[in-house]
Amino acid sequence: MDLGLNQKVVVVTGGASGIGLATARLFASEGANLFLWDLSDNVLSLAKDLINEFGVKVVGLKVDVTNIFSVNEALKSTLAVFSRVDHLVHCAAIGSGKFGFPFTNLEPADWPRVLEVNIMGMVNIAHAIAPVMMGQKDGSMVFISSVAGQMGSQTDPPYSASKAANINFAQCLAKDLASYQVRVNTVCPGMVQTPLNKSVWKAWCDQAKPADKLGYEEWSLRKIKAIVPLGKWQTVEAIADMIVFLSSRRAIHVTGQTINVDGGFVMHS
Repeated sequence: MDLGLNQKVVVVTGGASGIGLATARLFASEGANLFLWDLSDNVLSLAKDLINEFGVKVVGLKVDVTNIFSVNEALKSTLAVFSRVDHLVHCAAIGSGKFGFPFTNLEPADWPRVLEVNIMGMVNIAHAIAPVMMGQKDGSMVFISSVAGQMGSQTDPPYSASKAANINFAQCLAKDLASYQVRVNTVCPGMVQTPLNKSVWKAWCDQAKPADKLGYEEWSLRKIKAIVPLGKWQTVEAIADMIVFLSSRRAIHVTGQTINVDGGFVMHS
């Protein structure tokens, strides 16, 4: 199936690890050129690795999505090289690093940084990229939310609330940008083995009684069996498959949608 992504220009935030890196790799395999925006120092070397593996143009930039100046400078650098942005994938996000069940395990002070990164980071990215795509009268945006944003997950309330905001704002964007032929969709992963997921386990483990503590593998296996009907982890590659499809010409009539890649998690809940 030709996805029509050859030589397209893709910006991936959070592109140095997890879902972002898996998505970048899949776009590269389709012949797309990439700009990886990430706060990690590894983003530069990872860009070189993708160039060597796939033979496409890839540039890594260290970007703080919470800083609009940093975002705008990254956009200037991107446009100087490629002169356009065909597709945006926004993956950059954080959790509180605490186990929030009940929510009183957290303090109000645990909220602002999560909301700043996960909500205002998305806002900054949208404000930077949207005018470019509006001028082109073409483009797509995929924002990574979470099933936690649909079901009031108690594990990490700041994260859950921020992901609900991501879904809502993406719908606003989809309505605003439709007349410019810019499509906006949200992908919601379920249970994925990423550093963020492991941080949730660590937060739980830190507050659990010694008799209740479980190793990561046992803890995660119990959780998967309890809440995921398909009974297995979702993979970063599976999330990337959906992101790339939604970005492609095979999905040109799809906008304003929230797509779960969750093994039936939300259906179960």
